[in-house]
Parts: sequence; C-alpha cells; structure tokens
Amino acid sequence: MVEQKLFAEAEDRMKKAYDHLKKDFASIRTGRASPSLLDRIHVEAYGSQMAVNQVGSVTAPEPRMLAITVYDKSVLGPLEKAIQKSDLGINPSIDGLTIRLALPPLTEDRRKDLVKQVKKRTEEGKVALRNIRRDIIEEIKKQKDHGASEDEIKRAEQQIQKLTDKHIGEFDHALVVKEKEILEV
Repeated sequence: MVEQKLFAEAEDRMKKAYDHLKKDFASIRTGRASPSLLDRIHVEAYGSQMAVNQVGSVTAPEPRMLAITVYDKSVLGPLEKAIQKSDLGINPSIDGLTIRLALPPLTEDRRKDLVKQVKKRTEEGKVALRNIRRDIIEEIKKQKDHGASEDEIKRAEQQIQKLTDKHIGEFDHALVVKEKEILEV
C-alpha cells in the first residue's frame, strides 16, 4: 500500500533528523574533552577544505585536553588558524607535530549560552520534523486522486502525527540529557 511506503519514508527521514541532532549535540562542548568537538572545524589543506580528522589523528589524553597529531607538518599553521577562528574559544599550542588544546573550565555564562544553543538546535530539529510531516501529509492527500477514501487518508494522517509526536519526544529527551550534561559542574 502506498501509505505504508510513505510511512516508512517518514520514519526514515525523521530518524535521520534525530541522528543529525545527536551528531550536532556531540560537537557541543560540555566540559570534558571529546574528539567530536572538532567535527565542525575544517582546515584549508591540499587545495580544499578538510575535516580535522582527515589531516591528523585526534585524541583526548586527559579529561580537559585534546591532542591533534598532524600527518603533514604543512597543515599545522592552517589548522591552528582554523581552531582559533572556531567558536570553541580555545587557544592551540603547537608541540612538534602535535597541537594541544587545553579546555578551560566552563563558566556559568558559557554554560547558559551552550544551553541556549542546544535549545535552538533542538527547535530547528523539531521544525525539520514538522516539515517532514507536512510533506508526507501532502503526499497522502494526493492519494485521494488515486482512489483512497477519506477514512484511509485520515487514518494515515493520524499515523504520521503519532510518528511525529514520538520523534518530538525523542528530541525533547535528548535536549534534557544534553542540558543536564552541560549544567553539571
């Protein structure tokens, strides 16, 4: 049945939106060093923009320290500049082929700013979910032209709404968990 195909498409797109949110949350600093903090940073290397993990290996040798060991010394300067320009607020220090990033403790103001960022990204994710719902419902309504009854259309719309509500609940739960993680001292 066509509505099952649409329902599966909606489920898949909503899961992808949730995965994107989780990946986004992983790149937000919480006081502990995590290599995923550098996922959003790109460096000009070899004539193109490259992710940090493509120009060096990223490790967290200490709870508040990240170390990037570059594969090629020529990317040290551009990588240092890319980190300085980022929104991380960290000054890199170079030691041979390694760039060390000491993460300072988060201030109360910075924690509140991070919570605002997390809430904003969660809301953006919910908007994406609602857009997916709207697209799928439009497709369901087109089924009326292909012989679907009003009851079938209503039932399919209710199914999509339940799916949307379920995923919005997952987004809200992820927000609560990340907020708690940020605000823990």
